[in-house]
Amino acid sequence: MAAARTTNPTGPGSRFGHLTVTSDSGLRKNGYIIWNCRCDCGNAIQVDVRTLRRGTVTDCGCITKVRPGQRDITGQRFGMLTALYSTGRKDTSGSYFWHCVCDCGSETDASLHQLQAGYRKSCGCLSHPPVKDLTGKRFGRLVVERYAGKRSGKHYWTCLCDCGQETTAAQSLLLDGRTRSCGCLKQDLARESLKLVDGTSVTVLERNASRLYRTNTSGYTGVYQNKKTGKWVAEIVFKGKMYYLGNYTDKEEAVKARRRGEEMQTDFLDWYYREYMTEKAQENIQQEEVTAF
Repeated sequence: MAAARTTNPTGPGSRFGHLTVTSDSGLRKNGYIIWNCRCDCGNAIQVDVRTLRRGTVTDCGCITKVRPGQRDITGQRFGMLTALYSTGRKDTSGSYFWHCVCDCGSETDASLHQLQAGYRKSCGCLSHPPVKDLTGKRFGRLVVERYAGKRSGKHYWTCLCDCGQETTAAQSLLLDGRTRSCGCLKQDLARESLKLVDGTSVTVLERNASRLYRTNTSGYTGVYQNKKTGKWVAEIVFKGKMYYLGNYTDKEEAVKARRRGEEMQTDFLDWYYREYMTEKAQENIQQEEVTAF
């Protein structure tokens, strides 16, 4: 009796078209081994070795064969795209879509018209750079934690800001330095530019100390004449609030009232320059020492 035809050099890992052999199913067909295979689309299928060798079956059935009269561009390159197979779908002009693989490794569908006309040359990575592993890298105040996916052709990363907030940032914005924090950096820069302390802008106080509006008729900051009553009004703004210091028949009395109000600002500015600026200077010295180290 002849021995059963079970010998076969094919084994797990062998490829036949879009099929990859994974394991022996334990089944036999006319003496031939039936292999468990995995299609590129993810589906599982069982095929005997003779059928695989002949090329009769090269996928699980997910790939639409090229129809009669349809141009076969299988394996042809268009820019960075290589056509794999026809999807069987058509666009509004009647051009068939082809499933293509990009040189970057991504796969996409493009119509024959788009490919031939040069409208599609990649999966989109030519417009947006392919994803780079940024995990653990620092960009300003942000430390990249993990990849957050691709949206509208852009790669996004989840980052942890030094302030403790978690945020998502586009890869392109991180690489070119346009995103450096969760948003707190802009706020801190605004505070620093205004020298905000205890809710008070030192910058505004310093500016208002000598600022005189063109509409001012008294010649003194914070003192103006009420056109209806003819009296002189004294006011001052401190910590975001307007303080009414009274109205006077004599302009000099209004000026004195304004100067008494300025004592609040003067005391605050004295404290700021004596305590806060000294503290900031010390921090800068310490920071310079750490950087030098």
